[in-house]
Amino acid sequence: MSFQQPSDNPCLRFPENLGLHPNVTIEAAANMLIRAAQLSLTVPYSWTFIDKPVEGQVVLIFLPNPAQFPNDGIRYQDQETRYALPAPGNREIEVMEIKYGFVPNSQENTAWRVRRRYRLQKGGHPQITLVHYTRGPSIQIVASLLNSPVRQYPLRQVNDPPVYVMGDKAGQKVYPPGAGAPPPQGQMGMNSPGMGMNQQAMNPQAMGMSPQAMAMNPQAMIAQQNNNMEALDRRRERERTRERSGSMGGRPGPPRLDDDDSADESEMISTRTLALTRYKRNHELIEEVFKQAAFGNTKPPTRSAYSMFDKSELATKVAKLQEEVEALQAKAAERKAQRSAADDVIVASGHTPMEVSS
Repeated sequence: MSFQQPSDNPCLRFPENLGLHPNVTIEAAANMLIRAAQLSLTVPYSWTFIDKPVEGQVVLIFLPNPAQFPNDGIRYQDQETRYALPAPGNREIEVMEIKYGFVPNSQENTAWRVRRRYRLQKGGHPQITLVHYTRGPSIQIVASLLNSPVRQYPLRQVNDPPVYVMGDKAGQKVYPPGAGAPPPQGQMGMNSPGMGMNQQAMNPQAMGMSPQAMAMNPQAMIAQQNNNMEALDRRRERERTRERSGSMGGRPGPPRLDDDDSADESEMISTRTLALTRYKRNHELIEEVFKQAAFGNTKPPTRSAYSMFDKSELATKVAKLQEEVEALQAKAAERKAQRSAADDVIVASGHTPMEVSS
């Protein structure tokens, strides 16, 4: 039996430590995935490796292609199985399990590691995956695999900044304070000191990867599209700066030189990315032209808090209430006058009101 290992690339991992859990139930996994979908709108994921996780460890990662799981430093003597189970809230959770794992070139004598990963197929975000490493039944390790390495060490250093995976900021990178975006790759050579090893590794064209290889490597494709988007944004900003400086100086500036990547822009950038960039650029131009004409400096009229009431209807109700009050006051005065007259009659007869009442 042959055991194939996935490609050894970093993955997008939720930055917080989820701790050790001896067991993870279906209900707990579903709740963690629902909570993770909410937090992922505002928390960027970090590029990192999963390597030799300990028993009970739980990690949360974002997989553009859930069918391709990254290398975790463990060799498994089994094929991964998957099945779907109902989850609370009319949701459906998919469980993928692989058993009989071990770390090559270690002190482990049996294959006992189990990896279970969970994702919500219905009622959640299917690309957010919860992974739990635990202990299961053990078997003997195949002798030919005992010392066969599963990945090359030491692992290369990952310098890519964290990136948002969901929400309005999806695809945006988060650079440390005081650090900006690196210069475009088209303006420096591959051997330039400013080009880090990680940028070369994450650039599919620098590695000679074909479009088919890029399609099989979602992480590299995302990084490449992010770099292309940043290059387009920087070029647009330079064009605006030239236009403003030319209009303020009163004379035309130097002739515009096309960037190195402008000739094959449609070949390097995906159709969706190019269409999104053109859409944003056209709407910004339209907004600059029509914003003053459409809105100007006028402010919308302030609506009074009493505008919901009808003044004439209120006046009618006040007049009616006033009439009712006056009628009640007249009745009270009439009763008082009758009682006073009765008391006078009793006193005139030589009796007190107390004697009459007794």
